[in-house]
Amino acid sequence: MKFLNVDIPIKHVPSLDQGFIPLSLFFEGYEKNASKPLCIAVERSGGQIGTYETHIYGTPEMAEADAYYVDRMVKFLLWSWGGFKVSICGDDNVAASIQRAYSKEGARAFDKGFMEDVYEREFIVESLPYDKKPASFQKTEAIGRHTNGCRIGFDAGGSDRKVSAVVDGEPIYSEEVVWFPKTNSDPDYHYNGIVEAFKTAASKMPRVDGIGISSAGVYVDNKCMVASLFLKVGKEDFDKKVKDIYLRAAKEIGADIPVVVANDGDVSALAGAMGLGENGIMGIAMGTSEAVGYVDAEGNICGWLNELAFAPVDCQPDAMEDEWSGDIGCGVKYFSQDGVIKLAPRAGIELKGESPAEKLKEVQALMEQDDERAIKVYESIGVYLGHALALYAKFYDIHHVQMMGRVMSGKGGDIILDVASRVIDDEYPGVTFHPEAPDEKTRRVGQSVAAATLPEIK
Repeated sequence: MKFLNVDIPIKHVPSLDQGFIPLSLFFEGYEKNASKPLCIAVERSGGQIGTYETHIYGTPEMAEADAYYVDRMVKFLLWSWGGFKVSICGDDNVAASIQRAYSKEGARAFDKGFMEDVYEREFIVESLPYDKKPASFQKTEAIGRHTNGCRIGFDAGGSDRKVSAVVDGEPIYSEEVVWFPKTNSDPDYHYNGIVEAFKTAASKMPRVDGIGISSAGVYVDNKCMVASLFLKVGKEDFDKKVKDIYLRAAKEIGADIPVVVANDGDVSALAGAMGLGENGIMGIAMGTSEAVGYVDAEGNICGWLNELAFAPVDCQPDAMEDEWSGDIGCGVKYFSQDGVIKLAPRAGIELKGESPAEKLKEVQALMEQDDERAIKVYESIGVYLGHALALYAKFYDIHHVQMMGRVMSGKGGDIILDVASRVIDDEYPGVTFHPEAPDEKTRRVGQSVAAATLPEIK
């Protein structure tokens, strides 16, 4: 296969998506003969700067490939690390293309606006000489693993919410309740659902000593800065009722109870690390969206966004568009119930459910009957995943990958793991890990149990 004058030797293509071009293999093919040094630096809060050293061609015949390569690389780094300033060091031409893309009218206007909302400052792209590149500075912090006392653990998903009552590290009660936060514009709907879950868990214990919350989005000081869960909530209501929604809900249980809110991806990684008793863990929860988190080799989190749902994985020009960001080929349409729903009609499955969760259940029911059409859906997702994990390994020091979430439930999840492992073995000899999954119960409610360990109780 050839794409933008780059040879891409690919062995595994999803049977239901023959046009798929793995970004991982495009990066490999492009970088083989590139020789002009380039550094991409991304600055975020606290003066932290991530730097990525690479090479481009810098020739007229490879100009389109250069621009595409740097665009996809910047996009990935932004949604991995987060940041409000990007420095392209070593080539004014590609820097200019990134500046155009991240303008108010540019192709990445959504990304620019998102990062400005998170960091509450203007998003900037600058061009620097290679010898003026910024120095890298990053720091980490510990997360969770506190088990003493009576705790509530809450996991806010896009199609269901999960809550656990945990006493001295042991879950004594867990439940899942279907809800529809992403389609509801009334913040009281969300608030009432959260409070109901908290009260249910509290009723199972003699007292509540701490509340830990796993939730999609970006949280600073336990306040929600941006989150797709509240997609339909207007800005005024978001500022008044959503930013502190978890803190307000916790006060319904008790005024002085310690509360910690963390990104659901980081909590999925924490759940994996706790289950394995090891570190260097990437946790991926495939549910309403793709939630990704990472616990480094020392058992800490890096303060990164890890919002890989919006990071690219596919180069094909007609890849499915994400309605929220407006970009194509991003993880949310491959590693979530949207991925299943996208592939099911291609396999000849007519979905009749009204909600995405109902449609996913239809495919899962067929999979339990070993329906060949459903098998193809999960095999295709497995191919996607194998290629994407090799891409993630380019940016993260991964020892283990723990797969969780509703999409990974049942027989379909086992197929995804098996196929992804074969893709890694056949295509990426330098990748030394395979995706793993905990037991079925932990796949579904493990995040809520891990979330319970977030607050420190003194």
